[in-house]
Amino acid sequence: MKQKVIITGAGSGIGKTLVHQCLNEGAAVIACDINEQSLIELKEENEYRDALFTYPLDVSKYQMVSDFFEYVNAEHTDITRLVNNAGIYLGKNILEYQTDEIDKVLDINIKGYVYFSQLFGKELLDRQSKGVIVNISSVSGMEGSSDAVYGLSKAAILGLTKSCAMNFAPYIRVNAVAPTMVDTAMMGTIPDWRKKEYLSHQLVDHPVMPEDIADTIVFLLSDKAKHYTGATFDINNGGYLR
Repeated sequence: MKQKVIITGAGSGIGKTLVHQCLNEGAAVIACDINEQSLIELKEENEYRDALFTYPLDVSKYQMVSDFFEYVNAEHTDITRLVNNAGIYLGKNILEYQTDEIDKVLDINIKGYVYFSQLFGKELLDRQSKGVIVNISSVSGMEGSSDAVYGLSKAAILGLTKSCAMNFAPYIRVNAVAPTMVDTAMMGTIPDWRKKEYLSHQLVDHPVMPEDIADTIVFLLSDKAKHYTGATFDINNGGYLR
C-alpha cells in the first residue's frame, strides 16, 4: 500500500495498531493524538520511523485541525488517505451525564470527524485527487448502547459516512468500520453485564482484536476496495443476525 495516511487517535488502541500495520504494508503515516507522550513512544518503538510523522492535537478544536492541514498542505501534498479514529467512551448512563461531559463526547466523536473530513475533502477535491476516508464507528451506533451519548455519536458517524460518500464522489471513497467490543483499554469501561450481553449473541468464538480491525481498515484504504463507498463493515462475529 504505497500511500500516505492520516490516522487520528493514533497513540493507543486500534489507532496504534493501525499505524504499525500501515507502516508494515509500506505506507507512510501521519499519526495524530492528543497525548504527545504516546506519539513520542510510538515513534521510538517503530522500526519504520522514517516513514512516520507525528502531530499532537485535539481533534475537537477546529483551529488546531485547521493548523494541522496547513502543515499537511505545506509538507505532505501527497496525502491521499484519512482514518478518523479518535474517540472517547465514558460508559455512563444518560441520567448520570453532566452537560460538559455530553459536550466532550460529541465534540470529539462527531465534530472531530466532521472537521477532518471537511478539510481533507477540500484539499483533495481542490486538486481533483483520488483518496479514501475510513471512519471508525461502533456496533453501538448500529444496535444501541448502554451509554446513549456514545451510541448516538457513533450512529452519527454512519450518517456522516454516507453523506460524505455522496459529497466527495467521484474522487474520495468513504466507508465506515463498526466493530464490536475490541480488546483495548476502552473495554475496561464497559459494564460487565453489557460485555456478557454482546458476547452471548456472537456466532464466532474468537475475540475481536485490534489487529482484526486494522486488517479491515488496511483493506478499505487499498485499491482492492475500489468498488466500496458509503458502506459500513460491521465486525461483530455475526452477533446481530437475529
